Amino acid sequence: MIRGLGTIVVMVAFIGLSLWVFSPRRKAEFDDATLLPFADDPEAIKQLEQAKTSRSRAQ
Repeated sequence: MIRGLGTIVVMVAFIGLSLWVFSPRRKAEFDDATLLPFADDPEAIKQLEQAKTSRSRAQ
């Protein structure tokens, strides 16, 4: 009985986390987070932002 309840709790948590991660409202926040490794390199940030704007124009 307890194992079954534990499984249900973990499944609900997994589904909730998945919905949060793949929510369209979070896309901009996660896109900004992808640039964090390049925070010390302004040239790399410029190249990534140019690539992002060219991709958005292509869509």
